[in-house]
Amino acid sequence: MTSVSPHAPQSHEAPWWRHAVLYQVYPRSFADSDGDGVGDLPGLTARLPYLADLGVDALWISPFYVSPMIDAGYDVADYRDVDPLFGTLADVDVLIEAAHGHGLRVLIDLVPNHTSGEHTWFRAALASGPGSPERERYLFREGRGEQGNEPPNNWKSVFGGSAWTRVTEADGTLGQWYLHLFDSLQPDLNWRNPQVVDEFHDVLRFWLDRGVDGFRVDVAHALLKDEAMPDWQEKAVMAASHSEGAEHANLGPMWDQDGVHEIYRAWRSILDSYNPQGDPALDRILCAEAWLPSQQRTMRYVRPDEMHQAFNFHFLETSWRAKDVRTVIDDSLEAADAVGAPTTWVLSNHDVVRHASRLGLRVGASRPNGIGARSVQPNAVLGLRRARAATALMLALPGSAYLYNGEELGLPEHTALPDRVRQDPAFFRTKGKEIGRDGCRVPLPWEAGAPSYGFGPSPDGATWLPQPLVYGSLAADRQEGVTGSTLEIYRSMLRLRRVHDLGVGGLRWIDGYGAQVLAFVNARKDGIPITVLTNLGDAAVALPESAEVLVCSGRLEDGLLPQDTTVWLAQRDRM
Repeated sequence: MTSVSPHAPQSHEAPWWRHAVLYQVYPRSFADSDGDGVGDLPGLTARLPYLADLGVDALWISPFYVSPMIDAGYDVADYRDVDPLFGTLADVDVLIEAAHGHGLRVLIDLVPNHTSGEHTWFRAALASGPGSPERERYLFREGRGEQGNEPPNNWKSVFGGSAWTRVTEADGTLGQWYLHLFDSLQPDLNWRNPQVVDEFHDVLRFWLDRGVDGFRVDVAHALLKDEAMPDWQEKAVMAASHSEGAEHANLGPMWDQDGVHEIYRAWRSILDSYNPQGDPALDRILCAEAWLPSQQRTMRYVRPDEMHQAFNFHFLETSWRAKDVRTVIDDSLEAADAVGAPTTWVLSNHDVVRHASRLGLRVGASRPNGIGARSVQPNAVLGLRRARAATALMLALPGSAYLYNGEELGLPEHTALPDRVRQDPAFFRTKGKEIGRDGCRVPLPWEAGAPSYGFGPSPDGATWLPQPLVYGSLAADRQEGVTGSTLEIYRSMLRLRRVHDLGVGGLRWIDGYGAQVLAFVNARKDGIPITVLTNLGDAAVALPESAEVLVCSGRLEDGLLPQDTTVWLAQRDRM
C-alpha cells in the first residue's frame, strides 16, 4: 500500500481552539427548567454534567438576547441583555462559572449584520427623516421609478422575496426603502458608519468582561455591501442562502466584500487584549459563519490577524462518495495550512437538515432546506448508519470540530411537522416553497418515559415545537451505558480523540483498499498512529492484520468492515 501525506502533525502545545471539539447548544431546544415548553439558560446549566461527560471541550450557545423572536433570536433587540424567555444576565454568569468549573469554555453567538426591527436604533431611524444620523446606521435608500415606488435594486432576501421594504414616513407618506438580506424585521446595519463599528466593539467587551471565551459570528461575510448597490442576477443572490449550489456561485455585491476583513482585524485586536501574556490556554476566539464559493475565500477570514476558525461548510455539503469526501478533506487541509489555520469540520447545525436524515437521501440529491411531510423521505436506518460513519471520520481528522445538540443521540430531522406549528420565516416568505429549518430545531429527548421526553417539567408535555414519537426510543436515558448506542459511540470517540491527540495529528492517506474506501493514518509526532477506515462501497473490507479496534461506528461483520461504517485501529504491538 502507498501513502500520501497532505498534512503534517502540529505541536502538542497548540492553542486549545486548534483541536477542540465544540458543541452547539440551541437554547430553545436543549433543556427547559420552568415548564413553559421552551429551553432556557438554567436548563442548560443543569445539563452541563452531561456535556462534560460527553467529552466536548467548549460550548457555542445560539442567541439568547432580548428579541421578538421573529427569527428565533437572530433578530436582536438588545445585545447586552437576556430575553426573559431564556433567563437573566445573572443566569448567564452562573452558566459561565459552572461551565468553566466543568472544564468547558463558552462561546456565544454574535449577530452583527442586522438588528431586530424593535432595536432602539431602528425605531429611532423610522422616527427620523431621510439623511438623519439615525438612518445612517442602517442602509436606507431612495426608491427607483416614479415617486420611488420600486426598490433601489433587485436584490432578494435569503428568506424569499425582495431584500427591500418601504417605510411610511412620519407625515404618513411613503418614503425610503431599507435593506434586509433576511427577514423584513431584520434590517441590515451600515458597517461604514463609525457608530456601528464602535457599538460592536463595546458589545464584544461587554461579554468578554463577563467571561465568555469567544464568539461565533453570524453571516460573517455579509457585513459590507458594494456601495454602488448594483442589480444582481437572482441566481447568484439566492446561491448565498443555505441551499445547494453555493459553492459554485459568484456571491455578488452583498456578500464577501474585501473591506470586511478590516472589521475583523479590529475585533481580533480586542480579543487579544484580554490575553496580554499571550497564554494559548487563555485565548478568546472568533469563529466565522461564512458560506463562500471556495475554500480559499473562506480561509481569508482566518488569516493570522483575523478570526481563529471558520466553519467548513464545503465538508458539510459534500456528497457521500469516497472521491468527493477525500477531495474536500485534501482541499480543506491545503487551504487551511496555507494561512496557518486549523480546519473546522462540521456536519450539522441549526440551519441545515440533520445529517442523520440528510445522509439518508439519495446520494447526489440537492441538499434541501428542510424536509416536510410531502417531501421525499429519507431512509432513517441508512441515514443514521452513514451519519455515525461520517462523524467517526470527522472526529478522526486533524483540526477542530463542531457538534450540534442531539446528534450524539442520533436524532433525525422531524420530517412531519404540521405547517400550522412552523416558525421559520423562510417558510412564510417563500409561501411554503422552502420548508425551512424547524425540523432540526425540535426539543431534545432526555427521559423516554417522562412528559416531553424529559425536556422540561411541563405536565402536559407541550414544547415550542412538537417532538416526533421516535425521539422516545432515542432519549438519552435509553442510550446511557448501552454498548453500541450512538451516545456511547460519541463518548468513546471523543475520549479517544483526546487521548491520542488526533486534533493536532498529521494525516497520511493510505491507498490500496479500493476506490470506495477512505483510509488514512492520523499520527502525532510521538504517539501511536491511528488508522482510520471508512467504507463507502458495497463490499465488506478486511481489516489490516495485527490491528486493535478502538472504536467502530457500527458492527463489524465476521471481522470485516461493512458498507457505510468507519473504524479506528491501532497496531497491537504499539498498544
